[in-house]
Amino acid sequence: MNLKLFGEFFVTLLVIVDPPGMVPVFLALTGAMPAKARNRAGTQAVLLALGVIIGFAVAGQTLLDYLHVQLPALQAAGGLLLVLVALQLLTGKTDEPQEQGGTSNVALVPLGTPLLAGPGAIVATMLFVQRARSLDEYLILAAAILAVMATVWLVLRFSGVIVRMLRPAGIEVLTRIAGLLLAAIAVQLIADAIFAFVQVYAPRL
Repeated sequence: MNLKLFGEFFVTLLVIVDPPGMVPVFLALTGAMPAKARNRAGTQAVLLALGVIIGFAVAGQTLLDYLHVQLPALQAAGGLLLVLVALQLLTGKTDEPQEQGGTSNVALVPLGTPLLAGPGAIVATMLFVQRARSLDEYLILAAAILAVMATVWLVLRFSGVIVRMLRPAGIEVLTRIAGLLLAAIAVQLIADAIFAFVQVYAPRL
């Protein structure tokens, strides 16, 4: 087993996904939910992120080429989506979770994507897949993806301890902080996308 490749990809993807940094956003979006619903939302988000990352690992470049979409465009789209979520958190106008519907919506967007399976994670995965030269290396990359998602699930699963410590007032403050952080991440994603487009198209002008 190529432990060097496993370690490189695991660390890269783990840093990009940033499980500790996900906790404030996760709690801001699910803090008002019952513990069971919050755990279910975390599991759904991780499963969706896992599916998206594996999907792009297998057919990402082919799909983007077919749609004539460049990676910076995907990055900018993720940034715009996060701006909308950040504004909801900052203004306190988030939708109240309603049984299955609210939980599912939160798990899918923005938790599953673009926060967990965002442009950074997708691009990193596609680059490592392009480096792989054998079936063994593909399996190593798959194992690293599973290990990262398992780590994220564990972090989200035990975030309920933080909820009990913060109580409603703390969750309210955390929601505003998470909104500010999401807004900063969104602006950075859009700025990076614009910079990438300038690099590509400026020489052609």
